[in-house]
Amino acid sequence: MTFPLPDTLPAKPTLLVITGPTAVGKTALCVQLAQHYQTDIISADSRQFFRELSIGTAKPTPAEMQGVTHHFIDSHSITQDYNAGRFEADCLALLDELFRKHPLVILTGGSGLYLQAVTEGLDEMPLADLTVRTALQQELAAHGLEPLVAELARLDPVTHARIDRQNHQRVVRALEVTRSTGQPFSSFHTPKVAKERPFDTIKIALTREREELYQRIDLRVEQMLAQGLLAEATALLPYRHHNALQTVGYQEIFGYLDGLYDWPEAVRLLKRNTRHYAKRQLTWLRRDAAYQWMHPEEVKV
Repeated sequence: MTFPLPDTLPAKPTLLVITGPTAVGKTALCVQLAQHYQTDIISADSRQFFRELSIGTAKPTPAEMQGVTHHFIDSHSITQDYNAGRFEADCLALLDELFRKHPLVILTGGSGLYLQAVTEGLDEMPLADLTVRTALQQELAAHGLEPLVAELARLDPVTHARIDRQNHQRVVRALEVTRSTGQPFSSFHTPKVAKERPFDTIKIALTREREELYQRIDLRVEQMLAQGLLAEATALLPYRHHNALQTVGYQEIFGYLDGLYDWPEAVRLLKRNTRHYAKRQLTWLRRDAAYQWMHPEEVKV
């Protein structure tokens, strides 16, 4: 089965969303599609925004971009606070400009929350008390993530069951709202009603057989290491407290640099945790029934 994309450009502005787990093959396909439609690509990868993060985020190289304009890559510094809500506003403003030149624009990345922000909007969340946020960050630094995950399970079992409990940012965000308001973070999630957008959306999620995907992940990790991931992570040590570095690809190297384990163990953890990350991406994306699931080679124009 193939998914036939329109061979001619649509009459109404159309956002083509291409997503899928890490290493599935999004970049190559999106460049091919952008060349066919003579359009731009918008990255919704929550870590490729940052100029300082390249190897560990599998940021596409100029050669891989093949002359296609990619927006929101190297657009921010890791010292800047950037989140899905701000990306929603910035991306919608950019789309307003791009649709004046291109009937179809491609949005791609594996960060499901950022894709949702653009296509549907996000739930309104209360602002957290800054003192609560500071306290949580200090607790995380002093005692690690496990006590915070246990607290979340006690105070908000719904959120505990729903979120990625290995993601420091997600756990801390849920707890800061819960502590600040005295109400579970999940209580602020109303039944989702997508915001109206002035464009049509086509959603495609890429997938591969598990063994094939895991082989590609292992190969990507080996390529990252050969390209100098250790040196990149070492240079980023002064920024390790930033949210963008609380993720797979850097945390494993930081553990090695801290002397928690040897290099072979760091490599093993990198591969294992990247596979786990891919599984979490797939779980998130499968919640959206609008996605058409395809092998990259099955997407045709």
